[in-house]
Amino acid sequence: MNGGGCAASPPSPVRSPATPALPARAGPRAIASVTWSSGREFRQRLPRRRLRRRLQRLLRVGPRWPRAARAGDDPGAPRRHARGPESASARSPFSICALFFLHIVPLNSGLWTIHADGEVLLRLSKHGPGHEAPITIPEFFRESVSRFGIYPALASKNSKNWEVLNFKQYYEACRKAARALIKLGLERFHGVGILGFNSVEWFIAYLGAILAGGLCVGIYATNSAEACQYVIAHAKVNVLLVENDIQLQKILSIPQSRMESLKAIIQYKLPMNKGNKNNLYSWDEFMELGNSITDSQLDQIIASQKANQCAVLIYTSGTTGNPKGVMLSHDNITWLAGMVARDYCLSCAPEKQEVVVSYLPLSHIAAQMMDVWVPMKIGAFTYFAQPDALRGTLVNTLQEVKPTAFMGVPRIWEKIQENIKENGTKSSNLKKKVFSWARTVGLKINTKRMLGLGPHDTPMSYRMAKALVFSKVRNTLGLDHCHSFISGAAPLSPETSEFFLSLDIPIGEMYGMSESTGPHTISNEDNYRILSCGKILSGCKNMLYQQTNDGIGEICIWGRHVFMGYLERQDETMEVIDEEGWLHTGDLGRMDNQGFLYITGRIKEILITAGGENVAPVPIENMVKEQIPIISNALLVGDKAKFLSMLLTLKCEVDKTSGEPLDKLSWEAKDFCQRLGSQVSTVSEIVKLQDPLVYAAIQKGIEAVNQKATSNAQKIQKWILLEKDFSMQGGELGPTKKLRRHFIIQKYKKQIDNFYR
Repeated sequence: MNGGGCAASPPSPVRSPATPALPARAGPRAIASVTWSSGREFRQRLPRRRLRRRLQRLLRVGPRWPRAARAGDDPGAPRRHARGPESASARSPFSICALFFLHIVPLNSGLWTIHADGEVLLRLSKHGPGHEAPITIPEFFRESVSRFGIYPALASKNSKNWEVLNFKQYYEACRKAARALIKLGLERFHGVGILGFNSVEWFIAYLGAILAGGLCVGIYATNSAEACQYVIAHAKVNVLLVENDIQLQKILSIPQSRMESLKAIIQYKLPMNKGNKNNLYSWDEFMELGNSITDSQLDQIIASQKANQCAVLIYTSGTTGNPKGVMLSHDNITWLAGMVARDYCLSCAPEKQEVVVSYLPLSHIAAQMMDVWVPMKIGAFTYFAQPDALRGTLVNTLQEVKPTAFMGVPRIWEKIQENIKENGTKSSNLKKKVFSWARTVGLKINTKRMLGLGPHDTPMSYRMAKALVFSKVRNTLGLDHCHSFISGAAPLSPETSEFFLSLDIPIGEMYGMSESTGPHTISNEDNYRILSCGKILSGCKNMLYQQTNDGIGEICIWGRHVFMGYLERQDETMEVIDEEGWLHTGDLGRMDNQGFLYITGRIKEILITAGGENVAPVPIENMVKEQIPIISNALLVGDKAKFLSMLLTLKCEVDKTSGEPLDKLSWEAKDFCQRLGSQVSTVSEIVKLQDPLVYAAIQKGIEAVNQKATSNAQKIQKWILLEKDFSMQGGELGPTKKLRRHFIIQKYKKQIDNFYR
């Protein structure tokens, strides 16, 4: 399909509110799209846009929309608003005609919707990667099967053996699940919720829901019953899949009256205690339910789907209030999967089959993109890790399957780093010296390569370091076949990034968000800079809004990966998508002269001191963790206060079953203390006794960080060690291990208040 329809070029982002698009309803199969146009064409549209704005000002139409907060604003000051509506009785005939004009030609031009059954204009470019023909997910899947049918697609371990499905079997299983969902009464654009760890069943239910015309809704396995209930009700989930009895009991604890849309529950792992529940099915029972549904019935539903309709709902973890349902279209997913595969230079199965390991939460879009959609595009082979992967078994899976591309959140890379260091302490002095020498060589050579200054011939020192250290490290980690090392979901610390670079493992950071269907930038072998998120994906556009003198501005995004809108959340949607269709991320960044994007902070995280100085907390927190190796987490506070303070936690061991942080110090923390002359072995010993040697070392590290501060207002004046490290169980970390700042500030309000008494 071509990019016909109205033409709109994205100029500089604007923050004025948009009139909501009229909800799209049933219509012809053709999909409307919006194309990039030249500046000349856009200027021809300006008088019409100005007319609309004048009419708005004249009529004072629309609700009072708050302007988005910006860096430098006083958070205590009242927000400016657009004018509110007049009473209908006061409007003249001219006003009524003008209002008709404004609502018939909505200011957002149909680029977003808040309705599950809504349709949006596709952001096609006139040429290049953004002009590829839109296709639906069922079409995308069929294309994959026709190209890679006999190649292995999914593998899960049953006892000691791997059970494998090829692409053809995978597709047929998804169709079977789709027929079962139809039989259970799945309604069009209603949800199919999945609550559990990654598995073949997760994938089959996910794709089956989309084939059957529903919306797939991944639910974080760590969600409370209350959080699950909100998602089930908000997404109108008709069918819910749970992994085991633990998750089932969580759901059964919710009153049925609060889950009125729910028609059936499927438990996809044994053992199962069915009890008296009539609408509860095992996986095998579920897969046989749809035998009475004909292929033609399913095909009719598939044929009715459009690329500009919603297929997937991603619920943001959010730090305040209820999560928002991010609506992603078929085109969002199918187009971006192709761009990611292209820019990472991934091979297709007939040439060389890529291998990935699925272990990160599939309720997160980054995991879905890298585990489901990109493998479907290129015919990659996806292995499922064990449910206890994040408690220590991941490396065993990596060693067995040898992935060619591996993505981890920063905490995963930090854990691997800690394990490498711990193993190093057990080596002989000679091996320690060789390891240190190899790291020096690796950092020097890889830094030169990164800057394009590397020698044409590989130096002998590098070849020796590779043979003696680098290859052995990769082999131990199971990454000896890996060519793409990826970090996403949160910033990777400079210390961790440099550590792996010195071991010949350049970790490329990927920047994006649920609202951009995952990646907006990627780093690969040819586009890599330490501390950078890489370059903008092909076919996507980036804008830095309201840049400072340092070139820092809010990152704004345009492209076919920009989401459809938040489900039933008009205010929030209009807050992030401006009237020209730019997605305002709320992240601050800068771009260097070679097109590499660097994230410098987040607008909502910026602390504004009582003296009016803006402080970005993340760089200071990273410096503290780098300067003081015993520190696990650091959180800077001091918004509206006279000075900055910091909450600190110590590195400790973690319960392998629950993931709960223990009181026992990690080996690295104990080693740090012993080098100071302290014999402590637990967090509580240090905190309760206020160990003078440890406290002095931390203060010395804080002072070293303060010496790098650009002003006195950016210096840390006070700090406190907390008795327990941050964790998901404690609520301080989100599902992707991001700090939940608002929650932490509320939880430790007493300690923070003590700073300023």
